[in-house]
Amino acid sequence: MPPIRFRLASAGGRRHAAGVTVAISLIGFGEAAQAFAGGAGWSARGYDIVDREADFARLGVTATRDNAGALAGAPLVLGLVTAASALAAARDAVPHLATGALWCDMNSVAPATKRAAAAVIDAAGGRYVDCAVMAPVHPLRRDVPILLAGPHAAAGTEALVAAGFSAVSVVAGPVGSAAAIKMVRSVMVKGIEALTAECLLAAHRAGVTDEVLASLGPDWAAKADYNLDRMLAHGTRRADELDEVVAMLTDLGIDPLMSRGTASRQRSLGAIGSPPPRLAAKLALIDRDKRQPAA
Repeated sequence: MPPIRFRLASAGGRRHAAGVTVAISLIGFGEAAQAFAGGAGWSARGYDIVDREADFARLGVTATRDNAGALAGAPLVLGLVTAASALAAARDAVPHLATGALWCDMNSVAPATKRAAAAVIDAAGGRYVDCAVMAPVHPLRRDVPILLAGPHAAAGTEALVAAGFSAVSVVAGPVGSAAAIKMVRSVMVKGIEALTAECLLAAHRAGVTDEVLASLGPDWAAKADYNLDRMLAHGTRRADELDEVVAMLTDLGIDPLMSRGTASRQRSLGAIGSPPPRLAAKLALIDRDKRQPAA
């Protein structure tokens, strides 16, 4: 089967998928997949091991019972499962993957994990693309910046632009290059979130929250609220990503002292549940010990 071509349309100077029906398979249908599918106008099928039938219906994506139904004949596949499941998802897809299909792996995993998945997909006749989503998918959705790497990055760019993604760019290097940028960045971004939780929990118990926030700067109350919100809502998924960061750092010969702690803190907050509004309420929820502030 020859490489699959995607016709690009243009309107108002922006390349997008207006007037083009793009056949897409979505493997995993959590927050990111739903953000991308909303209003996309795709001819899309999807599969998730979690029952998301209502979400599929709401967003106009045909739900399938298994990988076989989602992948049959699909020229473009977006891999959007959890970090812990990314390699298994690639392996499970192999018997059903169309020859020449682009497997755009958008999961936040270590470069070594992406290389392992690429070997599986390419050996099955697919074309693996290392994709790194570089910002939260809300509110940007298909305008979120995405880095692509590997031998099929140019073809992946063409396909994703045709599907309505507007901020796609290629980075030099083999599969794993985009992942490395994303994962090294996560050391800082997720680490700051974890430090925020530790700092503010201590301030809460010491009864000095307002004073500490004021000392950090005028915008830190809002930053702290946002950071805790992200951890409470997505800490479990972020912890899985940090496990991959730890693996990457270990491969690089760096002792991942901070990132191990970040993973633990993210996982503990993610297990608590949905974040309430306002910083004070979040801190009260996080402070499971319910100690009174220090005198």
